[in-house]
Amino acid sequence: MSHGKLVPLSDYQEYPVEEMKSRSEKFYQMMRKRRTVRDFDTRTVPREIIESCLLTAGTAPNGANMQPWTFVAISASDIKAKIRHAAEEVEREFYQNRAPDYWLEALGPLGTDENKPHLEEAPYLIVVFSKQFSTTADGERLHNYYISESVGIAMGFLISAIHNAGLASLTHTPKPMSFLRELLNRPKSETPVLILAVGYPKKDACVPSITKKPLEEIAVFVD
Repeated sequence: MSHGKLVPLSDYQEYPVEEMKSRSEKFYQMMRKRRTVRDFDTRTVPREIIESCLLTAGTAPNGANMQPWTFVAISASDIKAKIRHAAEEVEREFYQNRAPDYWLEALGPLGTDENKPHLEEAPYLIVVFSKQFSTTADGERLHNYYISESVGIAMGFLISAIHNAGLASLTHTPKPMSFLRELLNRPKSETPVLILAVGYPKKDACVPSITKKPLEEIAVFVD
């Protein structure tokens, strides 16, 4: 993290209005093709791609530039197997005992259940942790600010970067997730927020038939 004097904004690039319209439309058209995938090919993903996506996530705006996140990228098959086993235990309890009927009804069309083979099949799992505080090199504890908001924005950047790179992803949030801190040897000051499976979709992968709300249902303009 960096704090200190202000410096000139030197990297900003302004475009003519028509080019701005074109760029924003092209980005939308790219992102609207993003789909959550549950069936992953086991092909290896070059680590450099994951590193670039994580660096992109790290550029996200955040409270006081404290960058209150840790991304743990896992390709080790034994660790992925342990995460799957623990996650399925949690999910089995959820689906069989804790989930209300209306929740199960909403999840039904998406084809989700307690079985999570993607946690082993995807070449990478990225576990996102939020950090309750930061520490300087000499051990001084520093407050973090707007932690949930900051980490949420960074996760959006990460998912977008992964899609832009030509990969697919799946967000997974088993509750509780404390097993992730233990399995990945993270400090108690970090809270697991998300498991993101990342890789190539299988050639025969299918996704639910869904639509997104139109602009008039998600946005209000006050002119």
